[in-house]
Amino acid sequence: MSIRQKNSKNSVPYLAGQIVAAYGRHFSVETEKGEIVSCVMRGKKGGVACGDQVELQLTTTGQGVIESIKPRKSLLYRSDPFKEKIIAANVTQIIIVVAAVPSFSEELINRCLVAVESENIEVLIVLNKADLTEPTQAAMNILSLYKDLGYPVLQLSALKDISALQPYLQGHLSVLAGQSGMGKSTLLNALIPQAKRATAEISVALDSGCHTTTHSQLYHVDANSDIIDSPGIQEFGLNHIKDENLAWGFIEFLPYIGQCKFSNCRHTREPGCAVTLAVKEGKIHRKRLDFYHRLLRHESLDTNE
Repeated sequence: MSIRQKNSKNSVPYLAGQIVAAYGRHFSVETEKGEIVSCVMRGKKGGVACGDQVELQLTTTGQGVIESIKPRKSLLYRSDPFKEKIIAANVTQIIIVVAAVPSFSEELINRCLVAVESENIEVLIVLNKADLTEPTQAAMNILSLYKDLGYPVLQLSALKDISALQPYLQGHLSVLAGQSGMGKSTLLNALIPQAKRATAEISVALDSGCHTTTHSQLYHVDANSDIIDSPGIQEFGLNHIKDENLAWGFIEFLPYIGQCKFSNCRHTREPGCAVTLAVKEGKIHRKRLDFYHRLLRHESLDTNE
Protein backbone atom coordinates (compact mmCIF):
# COMPACT_ATOMS: atom_id res chain seq x y z
CA MET A 1 0.00 0.00 0.00
CA SER A 2 1.32 3.48 -0.82
CA ILE A 3 -0.82 5.28 1.78
CA ARG A 4 -1.33 4.56 5.46
CA GLN A 5 -2.92 6.48 8.32
CA LYS A 6 -0.59 8.53 10.50
CA ASN A 7 -2.38 7.41 13.68
CA SER A 8 -5.85 6.90 15.05
CA LYS A 9 -6.16 10.52 16.18
CA ASN A 10 -5.01 12.09 12.95
CA SER A 11 -6.41 11.12 9.58
CA VAL A 12 -3.66 12.84 7.55
CA PRO A 13 -2.11 10.05 5.47
CA TYR A 14 1.49 9.17 4.77
CA LEU A 15 2.60 8.61 1.19
CA ALA A 16 5.34 6.20 0.19
CA GLY A 17 7.97 7.34 -2.27
CA GLN A 18 11.58 7.23 -3.41
CA ILE A 19 14.17 10.01 -3.30
CA VAL A 20 15.03 10.79 -6.93
CA ALA A 21 17.03 14.01 -6.44
CA ALA A 22 18.99 15.51 -3.57
CA TYR A 23 19.73 19.24 -3.41
CA GLY A 24 21.43 19.72 -0.07
CA ARG A 25 18.57 19.73 2.44
CA HIS A 26 15.84 19.66 -0.21
CA PHE A 27 14.73 16.50 -1.99
CA SER A 28 12.51 15.42 -4.85
CA VAL A 29 10.41 12.38 -3.97
CA GLU A 30 8.63 10.29 -6.58
CA THR A 31 5.46 8.70 -5.26
CA GLU A 32 4.19 5.33 -6.40
CA LYS A 33 1.81 7.19 -8.73
CA GLY A 34 4.77 8.84 -10.45
CA GLU A 35 4.13 12.29 -8.98
CA ILE A 36 7.13 14.41 -7.92
CA VAL A 37 6.90 16.09 -4.51
CA SER A 38 9.43 18.67 -3.28
CA CYS A 39 10.32 17.78 0.31
CA VAL A 40 12.39 18.60 3.35
CA MET A 41 13.12 16.36 6.32
CA ARG A 42 11.05 16.62 9.47
CA GLY A 43 12.96 18.51 12.18
CA LYS A 44 16.74 18.17 12.11
CA LYS A 45 16.77 14.60 10.90
CA GLY A 46 19.31 14.06 8.14
CA GLY A 47 21.07 11.35 6.29
CA VAL A 48 18.64 10.89 3.40
CA ALA A 49 19.92 10.29 -0.12
CA CYS A 50 18.97 9.33 -3.65
CA GLY A 51 17.56 5.82 -3.69
CA ASP A 52 16.05 6.02 -0.22
CA GLN A 53 12.51 4.73 0.22
CA VAL A 54 10.65 7.16 2.48
CA GLU A 55 7.31 8.06 3.92
CA LEU A 56 6.16 11.65 3.50
CA GLN A 57 3.27 13.85 4.42
CA LEU A 58 1.90 16.43 1.99
CA THR A 59 1.83 20.02 3.27
CA THR A 60 0.41 21.55 0.11
CA THR A 61 0.13 20.64 -3.55
CA GLY A 62 3.51 19.40 -4.78
CA GLN A 63 5.24 19.92 -1.43
CA GLY A 64 5.72 17.77 1.63
CA VAL A 65 7.76 16.68 4.62
CA ILE A 66 9.70 13.42 4.86
CA GLU A 67 8.61 11.72 8.05
CA SER A 68 10.70 8.54 8.00
CA ILE A 69 13.24 6.52 6.03
CA LYS A 70 12.45 2.88 5.37
CA PRO A 71 15.09 0.20 6.17
CA ARG A 72 17.89 0.21 3.63
CA LYS A 73 19.33 -2.72 1.72
CA SER A 74 22.66 -0.94 1.29
CA LEU A 75 24.25 2.42 1.95
CA LEU A 76 27.15 3.91 0.02
CA TYR A 77 28.88 6.79 1.73
CA ARG A 78 32.26 8.34 2.33
CA SER A 79 33.64 9.95 5.45
CA ASP A 80 36.55 11.85 6.91
CA PRO A 81 37.30 12.52 10.61
CA PHE A 82 34.85 15.42 10.61
CA LYS A 83 31.81 14.45 8.56
CA GLU A 84 30.06 11.78 6.53
CA LYS A 85 28.57 12.16 3.06
CA ILE A 86 25.93 9.71 1.87
CA ILE A 87 26.27 9.06 -1.85
CA ALA A 88 23.29 6.77 -2.46
CA ALA A 89 21.02 4.27 -0.71
CA ASN A 90 19.67 0.86 -1.72
CA VAL A 91 22.06 0.60 -4.67
CA THR A 92 22.93 -2.88 -5.90
CA GLN A 93 25.77 -1.86 -8.23
CA ILE A 94 28.43 0.82 -8.40
CA ILE A 95 29.77 1.76 -11.82
CA ILE A 96 33.24 3.26 -11.40
CA VAL A 97 33.85 5.37 -14.50
CA VAL A 98 37.48 6.03 -15.45
CA ALA A 99 39.20 7.25 -18.60
CA ALA A 100 42.72 7.39 -19.94
CA VAL A 101 42.38 11.16 -20.46
CA PRO A 102 42.51 12.82 -18.02
CA SER A 103 44.46 10.29 -15.97
CA PHE A 104 42.45 8.57 -13.24
CA SER A 105 43.23 7.95 -9.60
CA GLU A 106 43.93 4.31 -8.85
CA GLU A 107 43.61 5.11 -5.17
CA LEU A 108 40.03 6.25 -5.73
CA ILE A 109 39.23 2.90 -7.37
CA ASN A 110 40.69 1.04 -4.40
CA ARG A 111 38.79 3.14 -1.89
CA CYS A 112 35.51 2.61 -3.75
CA LEU A 113 36.14 -1.14 -3.78
CA VAL A 114 36.77 -1.24 -0.03
CA ALA A 115 33.57 0.75 0.60
CA VAL A 116 31.33 -1.45 -1.55
CA GLU A 117 32.75 -4.77 -0.31
CA SER A 118 31.50 -3.88 3.17
CA GLU A 119 28.00 -3.32 1.73
CA ASN A 120 27.87 -6.30 -0.68
CA ILE A 121 27.36 -4.01 -3.67
CA GLU A 122 28.35 -5.32 -7.09
CA VAL A 123 31.08 -3.51 -9.04
CA LEU A 124 31.55 -2.63 -12.70
CA ILE A 125 34.58 -0.62 -13.85
CA VAL A 126 33.92 1.27 -17.08
CA LEU A 127 36.89 2.57 -19.07
CA ASN A 128 35.44 5.41 -21.11
CA LYS A 129 36.94 7.10 -24.18
CA ALA A 130 38.11 3.75 -25.54
CA ASP A 131 38.39 5.31 -28.99
CA LEU A 132 41.69 6.84 -27.80
CA THR A 133 43.71 3.76 -28.64
CA GLU A 134 47.10 4.30 -27.07
CA PRO A 135 45.91 5.94 -23.82
CA THR A 136 43.28 3.20 -23.49
CA GLN A 137 45.91 0.46 -23.75
CA ALA A 138 47.97 2.15 -21.05
CA ALA A 139 44.88 2.42 -18.86
CA MET A 140 44.00 -1.25 -19.40
CA ASN A 141 47.48 -2.22 -18.26
CA ILE A 142 46.64 -0.60 -14.93
CA LEU A 143 43.10 -1.98 -14.76
CA SER A 144 44.23 -5.54 -15.52
CA LEU A 145 44.97 -5.98 -11.81
CA TYR A 146 41.30 -5.42 -10.94
CA LYS A 147 40.12 -7.56 -13.82
CA ASP A 148 42.31 -10.40 -12.52
CA LEU A 149 40.64 -9.98 -9.10
CA GLY A 150 37.29 -10.70 -10.74
CA TYR A 151 35.93 -7.18 -11.12
CA PRO A 152 34.44 -6.76 -14.62
CA VAL A 153 36.12 -4.06 -16.73
CA LEU A 154 34.18 -2.74 -19.72
CA GLN A 155 35.68 -0.58 -22.46
CA LEU A 156 33.44 1.82 -24.35
CA SER A 157 33.20 5.28 -25.85
CA ALA A 158 30.19 7.16 -24.53
CA LEU A 159 30.32 9.48 -27.54
CA LYS A 160 30.02 6.59 -30.00
CA ASP A 161 28.23 3.53 -28.56
CA ILE A 162 27.12 2.61 -25.05
CA SER A 163 25.11 -0.49 -26.02
CA ALA A 164 27.68 -2.77 -24.32
CA LEU A 165 26.79 -1.19 -20.96
CA GLN A 166 23.04 -1.76 -21.11
CA PRO A 167 23.04 -5.49 -20.19
CA TYR A 168 24.97 -4.68 -17.01
CA LEU A 169 22.21 -2.31 -15.89
CA GLN A 170 19.33 -4.79 -16.01
CA GLY A 171 17.61 -5.28 -12.67
CA HIS A 172 20.00 -2.98 -10.84
CA LEU A 173 19.83 0.31 -9.02
CA SER A 174 23.26 1.48 -10.16
CA VAL A 175 25.23 4.54 -9.11
CA LEU A 176 27.80 6.25 -11.31
CA ALA A 177 30.97 7.18 -9.45
CA GLY A 178 34.27 8.66 -10.48
CA GLN A 179 36.35 11.77 -10.76
CA SER A 180 35.33 14.81 -12.75
CA GLY A 181 36.29 14.61 -16.40
CA MET A 182 35.82 10.86 -16.78
CA GLY A 183 32.74 11.32 -18.97
CA LYS A 184 30.00 10.25 -16.55
CA SER A 185 27.58 12.92 -17.76
CA THR A 186 28.26 12.09 -21.42
CA LEU A 187 27.63 8.42 -20.65
CA LEU A 188 24.39 9.22 -18.85
CA ASN A 189 23.17 11.45 -21.67
CA ALA A 190 23.79 8.60 -24.12
CA LEU A 191 21.79 6.22 -21.93
CA ILE A 192 19.01 8.68 -21.11
CA PRO A 193 18.87 11.60 -23.58
CA GLN A 194 16.23 13.43 -21.56
CA ALA A 195 18.68 13.69 -18.66
CA LYS A 196 20.53 16.50 -20.46
CA ARG A 197 23.35 16.49 -17.93
CA ALA A 198 25.85 19.30 -18.51
CA THR A 199 29.25 18.34 -19.87
CA ALA A 200 32.53 20.25 -19.98
CA GLU A 201 35.90 20.13 -21.64
CA ILE A 202 38.83 18.75 -19.66
CA SER A 203 41.88 20.84 -18.82
CA VAL A 204 44.85 19.35 -20.63
CA ALA A 205 47.27 21.56 -18.72
CA LEU A 206 45.93 20.48 -15.33
CA ASP A 207 45.12 16.89 -16.41
CA SER A 208 41.74 17.21 -14.74
CA GLY A 209 38.05 17.66 -15.41
CA CYS A 210 35.55 20.27 -14.28
CA HIS A 211 32.61 19.65 -11.98
CA THR A 212 29.44 19.71 -14.09
CA THR A 213 27.09 17.63 -11.93
CA THR A 214 25.94 19.65 -8.93
CA HIS A 215 23.42 17.29 -7.36
CA SER A 216 22.54 13.60 -7.25
CA GLN A 217 19.73 12.47 -9.53
CA LEU A 218 18.01 9.13 -10.08
CA TYR A 219 16.85 8.16 -13.58
CA HIS A 220 14.71 5.25 -14.74
CA VAL A 221 16.50 3.22 -17.42
CA ASP A 222 13.51 0.90 -17.80
CA ALA A 223 10.80 -0.63 -15.62
CA ASN A 224 13.33 -2.73 -13.68
CA SER A 225 16.52 -0.67 -13.84
CA ASP A 226 17.52 2.70 -12.40
CA ILE A 227 20.73 4.69 -12.34
CA ILE A 228 21.94 7.48 -10.04
CA ASP A 229 24.32 10.15 -11.25
CA SER A 230 26.35 11.77 -8.49
CA PRO A 231 28.72 14.75 -8.47
CA GLY A 232 32.33 13.95 -9.37
CA ILE A 233 34.13 12.32 -6.48
CA GLN A 234 37.71 13.48 -6.01
CA GLU A 235 38.23 11.87 -2.61
CA PHE A 236 36.64 8.86 -0.96
CA GLY A 237 37.24 8.86 2.78
CA LEU A 238 36.83 5.57 4.65
CA ASN A 239 36.88 6.90 8.19
CA HIS A 240 33.66 4.99 8.94
CA ILE A 241 35.44 1.63 8.45
CA LYS A 242 37.43 0.57 11.50
CA ASP A 243 41.08 -0.39 10.98
CA GLU A 244 40.42 -3.97 12.07
CA ASN A 245 37.78 -4.31 9.36
CA LEU A 246 39.73 -2.81 6.44
CA ALA A 247 41.23 -6.14 5.34
CA TRP A 248 37.73 -7.48 4.63
CA GLY A 249 37.44 -4.91 1.84
CA PHE A 250 40.22 -6.65 -0.14
CA ILE A 251 38.64 -9.71 -1.72
CA GLU A 252 41.95 -11.45 -2.40
CA PHE A 253 42.80 -11.28 1.32
CA LEU A 254 39.71 -13.25 2.36
CA PRO A 255 41.12 -16.80 1.93
CA TYR A 256 43.99 -15.89 4.26
CA ILE A 257 42.21 -13.93 6.99
CA GLY A 258 42.09 -16.16 10.05
CA GLN A 259 45.06 -18.22 8.88
CA CYS A 260 47.69 -15.98 10.49
CA LYS A 261 49.74 -16.98 13.55
CA PHE A 262 48.08 -14.29 15.66
CA SER A 263 44.32 -13.84 15.71
CA ASN A 264 44.64 -10.04 15.86
CA CYS A 265 47.13 -9.85 12.98
CA ARG A 266 46.97 -6.56 11.06
CA HIS A 267 48.99 -7.99 8.14
CA THR A 268 51.86 -5.55 8.48
CA ARG A 269 55.07 -6.92 10.02
CA GLU A 270 53.69 -9.62 12.29
CA PRO A 271 55.46 -13.02 12.13
CA GLY A 272 53.44 -15.83 10.62
CA CYS A 273 51.12 -13.52 8.62
CA ALA A 274 49.30 -15.54 5.96
CA VAL A 275 48.53 -12.43 3.87
CA THR A 276 52.19 -11.33 3.79
CA LEU A 277 53.22 -14.87 2.84
CA ALA A 278 50.65 -14.89 0.03
CA VAL A 279 52.22 -11.68 -1.34
CA LYS A 280 55.67 -13.27 -1.27
CA GLU A 281 54.28 -16.28 -3.13
CA GLY A 282 52.69 -14.06 -5.80
CA LYS A 283 49.12 -14.90 -4.81
CA ILE A 284 48.36 -11.29 -3.79
CA HIS A 285 49.67 -8.28 -5.72
CA ARG A 286 52.18 -6.22 -3.75
CA LYS A 287 50.45 -3.00 -4.90
CA ARG A 288 47.24 -3.97 -3.13
CA LEU A 289 49.01 -4.80 0.13
CA ASP A 290 50.86 -1.49 -0.05
CA PHE A 291 47.58 0.33 -0.51
CA TYR A 292 46.08 -1.53 2.45
CA HIS A 293 49.04 -0.42 4.57
CA ARG A 294 48.49 3.21 3.52
CA LEU A 295 44.87 2.96 4.60
CA LEU A 296 45.97 1.65 7.99
CA ARG A 297 48.31 4.62 8.32
CA HIS A 298 45.50 6.93 7.16
CA GLU A 299 47.65 8.19 4.31
CA SER A 300 46.24 9.46 1.04
CA LEU A 301 47.79 9.73 -2.40
CA ASP A 302 47.12 12.43 -4.97
CA THR A 303 43.61 11.90 -6.33
CA ASN A 304 43.99 14.22 -9.30
CA GLU A 305 41.81 16.97 -7.97
